[in-house]
Amino acid sequence: MKMYIDDIRHKIKNIKTTTFGISIPELKKFAKQIASEDYRELLDNNRFETFELKLLHAFVLGYAKDDIEVLLKYFEYFVPYVDDWAINDALCQSFKITRKYPEIVWNFLRQYQNSEKEFESRVVSVMMLSHYLTDEYILKVVGVLDKINADRYYAQMGIAWAIATIMAKYPAICLEYLQSKECHLNKNTYNKAIRKITESLRISNEIKEISKRLKR
Repeated sequence: MKMYIDDIRHKIKNIKTTTFGISIPELKKFAKQIASEDYRELLDNNRFETFELKLLHAFVLGYAKDDIEVLLKYFEYFVPYVDDWAINDALCQSFKITRKYPEIVWNFLRQYQNSEKEFESRVVSVMMLSHYLTDEYILKVVGVLDKINADRYYAQMGIAWAIATIMAKYPAICLEYLQSKECHLNKNTYNKAIRKITESLRISNEIKEISKRLKR
């Protein structure tokens, strides 16, 4: 394990041609190696010295195979260190074990849905859009998104992204929500959602035109 971390530190120090110092595909390659061996060593000892080591942590947690309660303990430990949208989204999107234990993870996420912290709020919205847009959960997801604290930019953008993703998959439900008195999104978040909808390549022009007319 120390070899992997030292190797990553060396690459970060010497590679200056990529945005993050080391490419995402290479980080994912390292993460898969670590997850297939002793993943706990990294998750227990990572000091988060760089952006790359945080991102690696997120990927390893997503790829690791273990009891769901163990992995959720590691997830909970890591959330306070999430301070960037890319790390946030890598953590949420790679945590695919959620789909095997949706109810357990859903109940776990409830601790963050009323948080006033920007990235804890974004964790909830990105987990929702990544793993819970199903017939069983869609109405619950809309209810949760409606109540997430959205005072800060990345929390607002997480909700907006989730709403646009819902529009792509469940347009009737999404349009009904956006036009209803039950929609309590603040103006900034609401209009960001409309913008994300109109920018999406997965949504029809007809739905986009309807959505544009809903802008506050």
